[in-house]
Amino acid sequence: MAADALGWLDAVSAQASLLALVDYLVPALTAGRRFALAWEEAKSREGLIDFDDQIRRAASLLASPDLGPWIRFKLDRQFDHILIDEAQDTNAAQWSIIRALTDDFFSGEGQREGRQRTIFVVGDYKQAIFGFQGTSPDNFEKAREEFDLVIGAVARNAGAMRPPVERKGLQALGLGRSYRTSQPVLDFVDAAIAAIGAPNFGLRQGAETHTGFDRPGQVVVWPALRAQADDEEGDESEAEGPDWFSEPERRMADRIADQVRHWLDHGFPLVKDAGNPRNAGPGDIMVLVRKRRELAGLIVARLYAAGVPVAGVDRLRLGAPLAVKDLMAALRFAAQPLDDLSLANLLVSPLLGWTQEQLLEHGWRPKGEAQWDHLRRSDHPDAMAVADQLRDLLRRADTEPPQALLYWLLVGPWGGRRKLVARLGTEANDPIDELLNAANAYAASHTASLAGFIRWFDSGEGELKREAGASKGLVRVMTAHGSKGLQAPIVILADATGDPDRSPTRGLALPDAHSGQAEIPLPPLRKDQKVGPVAEVEEAAKRAEREEHWRLLYVAMTRA
Repeated sequence: MAADALGWLDAVSAQASLLALVDYLVPALTAGRRFALAWEEAKSREGLIDFDDQIRRAASLLASPDLGPWIRFKLDRQFDHILIDEAQDTNAAQWSIIRALTDDFFSGEGQREGRQRTIFVVGDYKQAIFGFQGTSPDNFEKAREEFDLVIGAVARNAGAMRPPVERKGLQALGLGRSYRTSQPVLDFVDAAIAAIGAPNFGLRQGAETHTGFDRPGQVVVWPALRAQADDEEGDESEAEGPDWFSEPERRMADRIADQVRHWLDHGFPLVKDAGNPRNAGPGDIMVLVRKRRELAGLIVARLYAAGVPVAGVDRLRLGAPLAVKDLMAALRFAAQPLDDLSLANLLVSPLLGWTQEQLLEHGWRPKGEAQWDHLRRSDHPDAMAVADQLRDLLRRADTEPPQALLYWLLVGPWGGRRKLVARLGTEANDPIDELLNAANAYAASHTASLAGFIRWFDSGEGELKREAGASKGLVRVMTAHGSKGLQAPIVILADATGDPDRSPTRGLALPDAHSGQAEIPLPPLRKDQKVGPVAEVEEAAKRAEREEHWRLLYVAMTRA
């Protein structure tokens, strides 16, 4: 009786938590729906579509009972073979397009009598690492099972005809043969999969053994760096931010830089042929991180400080690079001279070149006095020289549009580009160019306004992506996701010791029982709010993220 009562109370408590969650979600979902409708209206008004629209509208058009059959009939006359690459990263809507396009491939003789039509699909379940983009390798497996049934039925029916017609069933071929990676590295990969367990990669039928090149190769496991008693603890508030790094992470970045510098100085043989020996160069080295782009930036900085030719991070937020922050500090001061923080940032940036000691000496002032007012009244030579430069900036800001002001800062008397590259390295050039492009894009669609550009820039989430070919002859530092399809003789996995179970589960969504396809997004919830179906969804998401974590390790290991 007591156990039944406790179970009943738990059920009531869980139901009360879910009802409270409904009250919490309704206003947010209402606001989200209004935004979505306004977004669709804005796209329609401007005649624009986004990438998801292309997929969704194509799938909807092919499935339409009115136009769908006619469109499929017209398309069916155009091709006999379909090739699908990276099938493990194909989402459900994309597979619905593929099914519609191949609908008549396996219906009688189809449009091409006497010719067998084919669908050729290439995908590796172990390389499905883009779940955060809405894809799932389960779609790949489900499609394989469906086509196996359809093609198998066609082959059996063709064989039962009189006279029999030869039709092949689904041919399943493995991807265990590598034309890039040496056998010793692949032996380690196989051992890692066996130790972790194929089911933890999401593999239903185990993993096949890999076969690679019969050439030298090695896997070196560095000792893990742990916190030490003399490590600085730092400010706890900073530890929550994306730019905070623990002391072990800083030591790891230093060690990577020292090791790469040692290879370049003392030689690391890649080819030992007496007639054509070759040591590793900067372009032969790739450093991979799992997720934290800020950590990649730290490694780039340490490599640059060690004198290693290094490319910038492969993908980063446009507002994140120091060169962009320094230039934006100049624009912020030009728009609002009484912005003390922007002026302080500008003074110690490479653009003006003050040291922290100079800032402390000339920046101290009575409470309530603006930094700019204090600076321009100073009679110290350092302050007077800088004040003259800032007056030139303010005069130009009154008449110049943002893109012209940036150009003046970079190539005018300030020599901004030269100073930024000298301090930050050649990788500063790409963010600088992208900031100029952003200013030109703003000017093309808005009335020229410095304050308007700053507001527009701050509200955006633009990203800078470095093309692979632009890093030739340089050490590449990137996320494991960004390394997909790339290779290097030497690959360093910088943060491979992370525990996937410690990462919080993000992007939870409940299936909508009424629509059957839509999902209800959930905000971050407390532990006591995760009950019933919410707890079930979180557990499934944790399992999927853990499987993708191990698949990401597989992708990183096989870049060598």
